[in-house]
Amino acid sequence: MSAEMLWWSTRELAARIAAKEVSAREALQVHLDRIDAVNPALNAVVTRDDEAAFAQAEAADSATARGESFGPLHGVPMTHKDTHDTAGMRTTWGSPLMADRVPESDAVIIARLKDAGITTSGKTNVPEFAAGSHTFNEVFGTTVNPYDRTKSASGSSGGVGAVLAAGIQASGDGSDMGGSLRSPASFNNVVGLRPSNGRIPHTAPGNPYAWLGQSGFMARTVSDVALLMSVASGPHPSAPTSIHESGGVFDLPEFARAADHSPDLTGLRVGFSPDLDGLLPIEAEVKDIVASTAQVLSGLGAQVDAEIPNLTDADEVFNVRRALDFVGSWGGLYEAHPEQIKESVRWNIRMGLELTGAEVVAAESARTRLHGEIDRYFVGHDVLVLTTCQVLPFDADIEYPTQINGVQLENYLDWMRALCLISATGCPAISVPAGFSVSGLPVGVQIVAKPGADVELLRVAHAFESATGHHRRRPEL
Repeated sequence: MSAEMLWWSTRELAARIAAKEVSAREALQVHLDRIDAVNPALNAVVTRDDEAAFAQAEAADSATARGESFGPLHGVPMTHKDTHDTAGMRTTWGSPLMADRVPESDAVIIARLKDAGITTSGKTNVPEFAAGSHTFNEVFGTTVNPYDRTKSASGSSGGVGAVLAAGIQASGDGSDMGGSLRSPASFNNVVGLRPSNGRIPHTAPGNPYAWLGQSGFMARTVSDVALLMSVASGPHPSAPTSIHESGGVFDLPEFARAADHSPDLTGLRVGFSPDLDGLLPIEAEVKDIVASTAQVLSGLGAQVDAEIPNLTDADEVFNVRRALDFVGSWGGLYEAHPEQIKESVRWNIRMGLELTGAEVVAAESARTRLHGEIDRYFVGHDVLVLTTCQVLPFDADIEYPTQINGVQLENYLDWMRALCLISATGCPAISVPAGFSVSGLPVGVQIVAKPGADVELLRVAHAFESATGHHRRRPEL
């Protein structure tokens, strides 16, 4: 059974633990054994606490034996992204400056996962300060792709993507500013959802009014992403921008049932353009694979056209907001220890420090125009479909691609512009497996809905996933 358990969904594992078919301790042992077996080659899990994890699993089994009520993830083992604070377990952000940092409290997303019953076993690798979509840092080294260990697992949730693809766990938490849930989902043949702002709330301490970076989830199936969203979504008293849903945190059946619908998209209005009408340079194989998804959507009943929103303002909105957020988060460390921060992070911080008041005001005006354009577009469309990543998984020994199809890229963000542009819109977006290159590397398709339409987005993604089945293809490890 242990070999089968590696590939169970989170839903199935939780259900079997609840039914006493499998104990939480047994599930944890299989989880840890799999880390032992594959992590030395992948370097995805960078912190472990087996003793504490077994104590949690034993407590879960005792609660089950006593017939106590418990959460929907009772006894399910899970590692967490090393940017999400975990009480009593180090959270380093991949930075030498924070290598020994042990938080006293959990981030909201972690607290809600724990309330739902998960067993925390460790942390997964990230780029330094989660900057860039390639997971490497001076503290832990580079995480590689389970489908080809010479290639990048992307990032910044690259460690999460790798553990899902490798059968260590079925789902996990991550975060996304410029694509950090969607890009590693594409590179690792899994699902990654960037939710609408306020679904998983930003709270104090920190900036409760933040909007560009979002916490969210990755999983091997859309159904598991929906389950975890049902656990983690909902308002918080310290979060003024929360989306208020009826009921409590666990009483969000619309998320939990988002993937229960049949794969029928009759009447769905889809705007489709892999490269946003030539705006994005894309490697040929990626473009061909994403282009083939239009036929899948049409076959499911969707009405597909080539109209796209005007995203002229999106670059300015993203670049200015990201730079300001980097100053807010890491400006103090930059002033004190600039030599211990990688250059791409220093570049982003300097950009923020050098912004003028007029440039910030101009970016806010651009965001207002972009918001109006998105509202206009989604009057006539239900979703926008484009590529997730503009390149195939690239060599793990480079920091980032510097050109696409001979087009030189200006900075470390340009190769993931398909993701950054969508982040600027505030729309929920999901990457779903779309196929494989000739050499066997995964490619994802990005589906975007209007702000607040997260449940509808998950339903569309589930229909596409059900029709294609690309998510079932596993790496050879």
